Amino acid sequence: MYDLWRSGFVRRSLAGVHAGGMVARDVTWLPDQGPFAYVADPFAIERDGRLTVFAEHFDYRSRRGEIRYFQYDASNALVGEGVALAEPYHLSYPSLIEDGGELYMLPEGYKSGGLTLYRCVRFPDQWEPAHRILDVPAIDATVVKHGGRWWMFYALPGPADRAMRELHVAYADALTGPWTPHSGNPVCSGFHASRPGGTAFEVDGVLHLPVQDCAETYGAAINVRGSKRLLRKPSRPRSLGDGTPTISWTATWTVSTPCPGRET
Repeated sequence: MYDLWRSGFVRRSLAGVHAGGMVARDVTWLPDQGPFAYVADPFAIERDGRLTVFAEHFDYRSRRGEIRYFQYDASNALVGEGVALAEPYHLSYPSLIEDGGELYMLPEGYKSGGLTLYRCVRFPDQWEPAHRILDVPAIDATVVKHGGRWWMFYALPGPADRAMRELHVAYADALTGPWTPHSGNPVCSGFHASRPGGTAFEVDGVLHLPVQDCAETYGAAINVRGSKRLLRKPSRPRSLGDGTPTISWTATWTVSTPCPGRET
């Protein structure tokens, strides 16, 4: 028995889906990968009139993921696909970051023992290592600039499904670091809303972070956490209902589908 994930996109912003929801007919599904493979963790960006979706491609025969891209025209017809990035170790969660006129990818590669930022050399299929920004095996790292500072949300491997039940935070003045782990880590605990699950987005000055609901099973749903402010040091711990300290998180909402990159 093994899992086969399906991934797709909706041509609406994360904020729009969060506010108004969506229905199944809105989704354009990525191509089926056959009986022994799947694509997951999609992140998308629009360039040169095309929507390019980057996603983990995992094949159970090789037991290793690589990053592939799928390109769509304005009518959502598939017009190109290929390998964007591959390493000797497993890659997934290819989050996209724009900074200083450059496009970067921050894929999970926790089996390498760290977290490497890649710079786009030729879009969409050539990427080069730019900086190793963390020397810990961060999982599903999500980076966003908020309040004049860079913030990273991530999980860590460990016993008792640690990667599904703890949210860790680091911050930096520059994307390339140095990154400082938050003194209150883990800032959130619990299987319902701790592991990052997509691109962070801002609505009316409030930062929203998609997180995976793993209470029943891994990746069963996506919740969204909102924060009005992020602090480098916790001033006074606040409760999320399970007694764990947090960094000014507000309410949690639920959306009906995983949130890839700039398109949903």
